[in-house]
Amino acid sequence: MAEENWERDVLAKLAEDVVAERRRTRRWGNFWRFVAVALVLLVCVSLFAASGLGHKVCLDKCTAVVRIDGEIDRGERANAEAVVDSLKQAFEYPKVAGVLVVINSPGGSPVQAGQIHDELKRLRAKHPDKPAHAVVEDMAASGGYYIAAAADRIYVDKASIVGSIGVIMSGFGFTGAIDKLGVERRVIAAGKNKAFLDPFQPQKPEDVAHIGKMLNEVHEQFIGVVRDGRGARLKESPDLYSGLVWTGARAIELGLADALGSAHSVARDVIQAPELVDFTPDENLADRLSRRLGTALAQWSGIGLRSPRLR
Repeated sequence: MAEENWERDVLAKLAEDVVAERRRTRRWGNFWRFVAVALVLLVCVSLFAASGLGHKVCLDKCTAVVRIDGEIDRGERANAEAVVDSLKQAFEYPKVAGVLVVINSPGGSPVQAGQIHDELKRLRAKHPDKPAHAVVEDMAASGGYYIAAAADRIYVDKASIVGSIGVIMSGFGFTGAIDKLGVERRVIAAGKNKAFLDPFQPQKPEDVAHIGKMLNEVHEQFIGVVRDGRGARLKESPDLYSGLVWTGARAIELGLADALGSAHSVARDVIQAPELVDFTPDENLADRLSRRLGTALAQWSGIGLRSPRLR
């Protein structure tokens, strides 16, 4: 009897050992599966971080899209720093066959538009194998068209708004309101013209003449950019640089644009890489607020004066 109990105890112990071993094996198997999955995820994240593109991955030949939406200004999403960085990534990404600058903008800062224009021209020259076209959606006016002029070709919708080749500087005058309210304006400045165009003082003819000369200079720069970019395609006329706008269909007739087309049709039929990959940078709220704050602090001290605009 004792011998049978001994055998039964041994068998029970062996069974317990087998069960324990299987549990250990299962636990280690789960652990190593977890490690393998974690390593795969780590490799993927590292590759995306190294490329600096995140979700902007082109698995085969594709067309890069860089969007310019809204006002072109340092305090807006369409600012030179962000757009230029996107253009560099787009041109340098090896799978990109061509770049589309998709524009829906009424214009904005001539400085910001000029920096984007110049960088687009530089990148085109550096990467001659990658065509760069502008595609106008609703509007490419003034500063928006300034940028478009740097592209190889400009495609529009027949109802797009195109043009507005001019420069404007606007403000307000409050002298009448001050007189009625009985308010005395006090300005202390070093420099004879430091307080020129003060909105609380009567407008001086010499101030207007100086600003007019400056705006004409910027306007001539704008005209030079358009002529350089469009060349013999332009149908020169006095109205062309007057600040007027035209439909996309009329813009083609004037040589301001080349043909009808959308981002999808140009990628498919012209660049022949129908897959669109958006290289426009994502923007978080903190970036937007900090940029707006910096712009506000840099504004002109005169309350009624705004810097020249390509609008």
